[in-house]
Amino acid sequence: MTSNDILRRIRYIFDFSDDKMIAVFGLAGHEVTREQISDWLKKEDDPAYKSCSDTQLATFLNGLIIERRGRREGPQPVPEKKLSNNIIFRKLKIALDLKNEEVLEILALADLRISKHELSAFFRRTDHKHYRVCKDQVLRNFMNGMQLKYRPTVKPDEDFKWN
Repeated sequence: MTSNDILRRIRYIFDFSDDKMIAVFGLAGHEVTREQISDWLKKEDDPAYKSCSDTQLATFLNGLIIERRGRREGPQPVPEKKLSNNIIFRKLKIALDLKNEEVLEILALADLRISKHELSAFFRRTDHKHYRVCKDQVLRNFMNGMQLKYRPTVKPDEDFKWN
């Protein structure tokens, strides 16, 4: 999955307007234009499509955390230069203030059942012996479950197609 896919999907799940997307970036201290947002949200075959970098997506996710949970005291997190599915998954979990049981429920909405141990392996440090890489399928199912939870009137993949 690309950063553009994830950005597009989050916008759809929470029904964010362009102004809201700009505001979320602004919360993380990054100015973006409506044109940038529009170009990032276009499909890859559109001539105006622009790739959203990992740093830009990390900035947006940091802004989403601030928007949903409030600004934390002290220095604000620096956006990562390289994102993995594990980092994206962790940032979404933090933004939505989800406990492990709630994440498992969201995954179950998308018909993916994993154990608490498998889930916790995604959130460990990369050098931990039980760390596990989060595959696209797990993140995709989590986002499908998020859509079923936060925008239940439309079935996933009915109105939104992954690239």
